[in-house]
Amino acid sequence: MRRNHSTTPRTPHILGSLLLVAAAGVLTLGAAHPAPAAAPAPLDRVVPAPASVRAGGAPYRITRATGVRVDGSAEVRRIGTYLTGILRPSTGYPLPLTEQGTGGIRLHLVQGGFGAEGYRLQSGPGGVTITASAPAGLFHGVQTLRQLLPAAVESKAVRSGPWQIAGGTIEDRPRYSYRGAMLDVSRHFFTVGQVKRYIDQLALYKINELHLHLSDDQGWRIAVDSWPRLATHGGSTQVGGGRGGHYSKADYQEIVRYAASRYLEVVPEIDMPGHTNAALSSYAKLNCDGVAPPLYTGTQVGFSSLCVPKAVTYDFVDDVIRELAAITPGRYLHIGGDEAHSTPHADYVTFMDRVQPVVAKYGKKAVGWHQLTGAHPAKGALAQYWGLDGTAAAEKAQVAEAARHGTGLILSPADRVYLDMKYTKDTKLGTKWAGMVEVKRSYDWNPGAYLPGAPASAIRGVEAPLWTETVKTSADLEYLAFPRLAGAAELGWSPAATHGWSGYKVRLAAQGPRWDALGIHYYRSPQVPWPKR
Repeated sequence: MRRNHSTTPRTPHILGSLLLVAAAGVLTLGAAHPAPAAAPAPLDRVVPAPASVRAGGAPYRITRATGVRVDGSAEVRRIGTYLTGILRPSTGYPLPLTEQGTGGIRLHLVQGGFGAEGYRLQSGPGGVTITASAPAGLFHGVQTLRQLLPAAVESKAVRSGPWQIAGGTIEDRPRYSYRGAMLDVSRHFFTVGQVKRYIDQLALYKINELHLHLSDDQGWRIAVDSWPRLATHGGSTQVGGGRGGHYSKADYQEIVRYAASRYLEVVPEIDMPGHTNAALSSYAKLNCDGVAPPLYTGTQVGFSSLCVPKAVTYDFVDDVIRELAAITPGRYLHIGGDEAHSTPHADYVTFMDRVQPVVAKYGKKAVGWHQLTGAHPAKGALAQYWGLDGTAAAEKAQVAEAARHGTGLILSPADRVYLDMKYTKDTKLGTKWAGMVEVKRSYDWNPGAYLPGAPASAIRGVEAPLWTETVKTSADLEYLAFPRLAGAAELGWSPAATHGWSGYKVRLAAQGPRWDALGIHYYRSPQVPWPKR
């Protein structure tokens, strides 16, 4: 039977030639029709979750022709410069900053409508516009824009892209005005550069308060001209020994300046009357018996106290607060007040009643750990609650009572958002006195309904503290902070209606490649469906 219409059989040579031609045709077609580009990230695939997302329409693609258009103000231009500093290295595009033209990426301020930190991001084929009523809102919108671009945008080397932003509109504003992270630089000292690195990481998730724990039993970290041995002697060691360190006033002001450039306010803390061994070791006259104790490098708490009856104690407090307030442009000054086990309760109340007016005298609002509510919180003071689910009902009731009488609350429950807690029993870093805090537990709670009896209106926000008994390096810090810090940020920013572990863990997983690109050393929790590396 014939297999074709030809009367002459095809030779293997001819067949081979035809196959080569066919293959060449396939290759040509493939070159003419390249594989479609990866779809841009959905508008709702960001952390913290936006208040409102309306997806739709074609995406915008950043190209070599894209410019960044800014309003005429110096602050908006600075935000534009910040944005181009992120985009230029990875895209390789010039991205000129301009006040003219159409299209591209526009940063636009308007009068009213978005509050102090809210923004709108609109994306379509013609460009992306971020609109806000204040520069902080524009900056937060830029962080959302970063997350809508591929993780490779964080690279310092040119990557191939494509650089697309999904079409649609995000309308966003924070649930709480106070969204903080605390860094303990007393147990282990961190340099200005290390603090700046952490500030950049906080800014990505719209954190707006950096609480610096500047003094403790193990180290005093800020120069005070009128009491110089606080820094030179009290700052000379840390947990486990070692050199310790301290910030000069210029160092501290550089941290404050850098934080402000990322729209974070610095909240300095001088812990007192307890947690004061570094100060007591520096000046014998601060001790009731006039004898300076040795420097301390352990991790126990509750054994030290300023001498409440001595007049010099209040000279000391006034000088420290005056000098620190003078170089702190922010609203708050934290006076500690926790774990004052060596201070009789009556003395504690006397001390806090005398110190809070000093804070007010130098133009700041007092913040204290929630034990402050056992004294008489000043008008406008904030109490930072760090109790556990299992904290005694009477202690919780005391805090709630203060909240009902006008004391604002910052929520930092230790068994939820203390970033220094171990994730599991196998975690090498961290402590476990408040229990194991895996990623889901850290995220899965509602600040507005957390403390029984405290009105929701009293909650000013959420703060995630990181104590550094076991933390020595930036990599250590990042491993404990990430991914839990992102969850704390979402609890502080996003509407309660958006909260839900099943959706959050997917959005959180999408952050993994970005952290890889940024060189952030994070814990790959088995509770989160991370993409394969």
